[in-house]
Amino acid sequence: MRAVLMAGGSGTRLRPLTCDLPKPMVPVLNRPIAEHIINLLKRNNIKEIIATLYYLPDVMRNYFQDGRDFGVEMTYAVEEEQPLGTAGCVKNIQQWLDDTFLVISGDGITDFDLQSAIAFHREKQSKATLILTRVPNPVEFGVVITEPDGRINRFLEKPSLSEIFSDTVNTGTYILEPEVLDYLPENEESDFSQDLFPILLARGEPMYGYIAEGYWCDVGHLDACREAQYEALEQKVTIDFAYAEKSSRIWIGSNTYIDASAKIEAPALIGNNCRIGARVKIEAGTVIGDNVTIGNDADLKRPIIWNGVTVGEEAHLRACIIARGTRVDRRAQVLEGAVLGPLCHVGEEAQIAPGVRVWPSKRIESGAILNINLIWGNMAQRNLFGQRGVSGLANIDITPEFAVKLGAAYGSTLKLGATVLASRDQRSVSRMVSRSLISGLMSAGVNVQNLEATAIPISRTMTERLDTAGGLHVRLEPNHHDHILIEFFDRQGINISKSKEKKIEGTYFKEDLRRVSITEIGNIAYPDGVIETYSHTFETHLNIEAIRNSRSKVVIDYVYAVSGAILPQLLAKFGCDAVVLNASLNQNAISNQEREQLLKQLGQVVEALGANLGVQVSANGEQFILVDESGLPIRGENLTALMVNTIFTANPRSTVVVPVHASSAVEQIARRHDGHVIRTKVNPTALMEASQANPNVVLGGSGEIGFIFPQLHPGFDGMFGIAKLIEMLTIQERSLVEIRNELPSVCHKSHTVRCPWKIKGSLMRHLVETHPTENLELIDGVKIINPQNDNWVLILPDAGEPQVHIFANSEDRNWVDQSLSDYRQRVQSFIDHEQGLVIEQ
Repeated sequence: MRAVLMAGGSGTRLRPLTCDLPKPMVPVLNRPIAEHIINLLKRNNIKEIIATLYYLPDVMRNYFQDGRDFGVEMTYAVEEEQPLGTAGCVKNIQQWLDDTFLVISGDGITDFDLQSAIAFHREKQSKATLILTRVPNPVEFGVVITEPDGRINRFLEKPSLSEIFSDTVNTGTYILEPEVLDYLPENEESDFSQDLFPILLARGEPMYGYIAEGYWCDVGHLDACREAQYEALEQKVTIDFAYAEKSSRIWIGSNTYIDASAKIEAPALIGNNCRIGARVKIEAGTVIGDNVTIGNDADLKRPIIWNGVTVGEEAHLRACIIARGTRVDRRAQVLEGAVLGPLCHVGEEAQIAPGVRVWPSKRIESGAILNINLIWGNMAQRNLFGQRGVSGLANIDITPEFAVKLGAAYGSTLKLGATVLASRDQRSVSRMVSRSLISGLMSAGVNVQNLEATAIPISRTMTERLDTAGGLHVRLEPNHHDHILIEFFDRQGINISKSKEKKIEGTYFKEDLRRVSITEIGNIAYPDGVIETYSHTFETHLNIEAIRNSRSKVVIDYVYAVSGAILPQLLAKFGCDAVVLNASLNQNAISNQEREQLLKQLGQVVEALGANLGVQVSANGEQFILVDESGLPIRGENLTALMVNTIFTANPRSTVVVPVHASSAVEQIARRHDGHVIRTKVNPTALMEASQANPNVVLGGSGEIGFIFPQLHPGFDGMFGIAKLIEMLTIQERSLVEIRNELPSVCHKSHTVRCPWKIKGSLMRHLVETHPTENLELIDGVKIINPQNDNWVLILPDAGEPQVHIFANSEDRNWVDQSLSDYRQRVQSFIDHEQGLVIEQ
């Protein structure tokens, strides 16, 4: 049998180690990952290996050559012009694959029994068999869900935290029949998990998952790189060591001198031609490469030291990675999680703080304290994008220098000369960040239409109207008022897709930034007539006569955070009496307690003035809370139900889109009006995309997130929502109090449970496995339903915190209370059990 070794990866998340080294050539215990894979294949009697290469292909070719020295036969296929993806690179060598073959990723350490997997493949007469394993935190991997006999029924490629239904993941190792490659196009980028496997699933081809026993580690990021070394030293994985075991669990290469006063704790590994000085302390877990010199009295606590490194006297290294050729001078300290790229120089008594990354060939002066990443800034340790965009502490995480680079990364993913819309709220910090983003965009040859301080619904509308390639908006994050949120739109005004986010992240982290000539620098323009354009769009989707005839009195509270407050002007134009409260700008963020006090004040004003309704606008024009004529607030699930009720009354037999956790009052209202409900994941992008995808949708969103009117524009628009509500109330001749009294009586409660990140995946799998399939909905999280009625319980992992949220819904309050209590206990018991297992291990 032949094996295809996918070795084209550039290892973006392993920077700075992979700046001049492809990921499969990163050493683990002083041997490249690819060499460990080749040894695994050889142990399983697979000796014909085709390596697919793209990034720095000569490094691997020069190391393995024809494979003879490693006991195998190596051939190479280089993707010359562009990367073809995991499946595309295999399709590229289809002419060499005329029988069952194995595909294995070049960035994992494992000791799986491949022959047992091959036997399983043949026994099942499978066309494609995926080798699977169980991991505690599957969010970084492709989750695979199988039937009891192993047949695959669903894929989730690198799910979000709320999409984890199992902890059984794809290891990137497959056994395939050659004919499956016929489903793939030639010379085009394609992926096994995103392209080929879904096709095979849709065509009903036999495709199975083999759950392998043994060790597996995807060395995809720096923490995993360290852990793989430590676990290999602990012999948790069967691999071939490069050196002889001189004493119990201490491996030492040839021609290495160790002073008699040096102390070495097992397990440890020291390479060839090393010099270990007097009184050196080497703690368990330390890995030292070839040709390394360690000065007298140095203290090594589990560092990973590559070939050719020099460590000075009395230096302290703590669980760090020091790449080849780096010099660490006397009394310098490199602390936990720090990574030094190749050929760096750390001066005497300098200190590299925990978690800091230093790019290749950098010099840290003597006595310097480096506590930020050199070159990257202080956000390199995590993904840039979260649930809604890029967010972080204002002027700490989101700094001007970070924003310039992010703008340049975004601009580099667009065509030269493209145009992007930029806008922000009225805060000074947002102005600072916006200007920095614009500078970065211009440096990449992208033009900018700058709307300056503008409500975000106007920005989304103008993104399409101005025919731009996309847009961005900077504002304080709605629920974290010390955080800045940067949202990116596509040309329709919808938040960009996950694939586009990954493209921007890749460009940022690889520093693959386009730097244009002086003549190609982007231009900045300030478009005229923005308010007029939005107002015209606004008006064309309203029954102006109905609003004018209503003579409504509306009280609007802007909570000292107004941007583009055009709603009072528009309502006045339509004959309404709009009273505005708290419209001045306060640079200090308003606390939740202050906001509640202002809402209470709004209710008092509405009642005193005899107004038809009050509204508190937030999230820079995207969200609102209503206050009825008696001064009582309408928010959350009640607001969702009220908006759905009024829209279905106006548009019977239409469709609304709501998040999966919205109450069943939505379905009950829909049934009254012969309407249809679409439920989506609990994130803004999913709601926007679903609202645009179905032409019959008249409303999307929820009281918690905001409301979308897809005929207007694809984003959330609180301003239009208020005007539309006034129109519908007038035509339907109803008040908010009357509609509130008509709403279905549904009990909808929730509870939040602390849940460690590593347990979320196994918890979701446990819930899926312990409930009948007919009682499950897996839109987002795990929803346990009763097909006979509207009773359900939803367990939803939080996307940003180590928590899970439990929702219970029914017309029966007692059922809700009991179910919430039962599932709280059930979830907590499982978490306690799993944590107990971790402690025992």
